[in-house]
Amino acid sequence: MAKWTAKHEAPEPLEGPVVATVTGGTILWFALFLVQLPFYGWFADRGQLWWVWTCAAGGFLGLIGIWYVRGRDAALKRHAAEAEAAAQAERDGQAGQAGQDGQAGQPGQAGTEPQA
Repeated sequence: MAKWTAKHEAPEPLEGPVVATVTGGTILWFALFLVQLPFYGWFADRGQLWWVWTCAAGGFLGLIGIWYVRGRDAALKRHAAEAEAAAQAERDGQAGQAGQDGQAGQPGQAGTEPQA
């Protein structure tokens, strides 16, 4: 049996409204839990309590998910801002270097005359 190899690169992952999606899912799980609470006895009589507790677990795990994706989103934004600041500093440094190279040592410029 031959080893499988990919014929092309995997596509970049899609970024969407992750925080909103996880928050919406968490709200849905809690809503389902609350809707099932009045029927707790009915579920208990039939041995189906796992339906109720699955919704509760989904809601509480969703809270952990919200905490996680909010932190991830903040880290991605922070990384993008740092990368942009570094790129801007590099552009400013190159522009400043080009301006200094072309004008160094010319008489009559401010700051090039000897101070007494």
